[in-house]
Amino acid sequence: MALTGSRILVVEDDSVTQLRHQGYFQQAGYDVTAVSSGAEMRAAMAEQAFDLVLLDVNLPDEDGLQLTRELRGDSTVGIILVTGRSDAVDKIVGLEMGADDYVTKPVEMRELLVRVKNLLWRIHLAQQPAQSANAGAELQFAGWTLNLANRHLCRGEQEVRLTTAEFELLTAFARHPQQVLARERLLNLVSHRVDAPDDRTIDVLVRRLRSKMEKGDGMPKLFVTVHGEGYLFGTTVTS
Repeated sequence: MALTGSRILVVEDDSVTQLRHQGYFQQAGYDVTAVSSGAEMRAAMAEQAFDLVLLDVNLPDEDGLQLTRELRGDSTVGIILVTGRSDAVDKIVGLEMGADDYVTKPVEMRELLVRVKNLLWRIHLAQQPAQSANAGAELQFAGWTLNLANRHLCRGEQEVRLTTAEFELLTAFARHPQQVLARERLLNLVSHRVDAPDDRTIDVLVRRLRSKMEKGDGMPKLFVTVHGEGYLFGTTVTS
């Protein structure tokens, strides 16, 4: 499903690349806005809501990785990094900062379109509780409540914001508690993550969940690393 009409913000300082991305996705049926800097990105997002941001890592005024952290701190908007950096460490850092996916320049536009469609579809599914078989379903574990319909994660009065990828991975863990799950299987359990960069993506997402759910006095340890095998969700889950 293309979800045409979705709003995409292209953040790219190279005018040729910016025009190519804008024209390509407009022809594919999306509502596209293009800007050239971090300042222009903030101004555009203050004026309207976007479903997905295509963010160039190497901007002239600000570091795209820091902008990713800023975006993720403020919203759950889909983020795909467009980077000229081939070093795998830089890509992992991007995922650590909160990006959902990345592509490396030179960009193959058909691949980028597939990644955009997949991410928009995952976001759409997470936002449609009335159409979901999960409507009304809640999973409870270690003092946490995960509502599968509205993607809310709560501990008492505290609500923790989850990105689409974090929600999908936590749901996969909660549906397979106290089982050792290999990274490859976890990738397969996370819906629509075809062509995921590699199984290190799971390591990044687990670290992000740990930072949100295990930090602080008295917080239970949920995600157990099983060396050489994968991860185990070390608690009992009830529904």
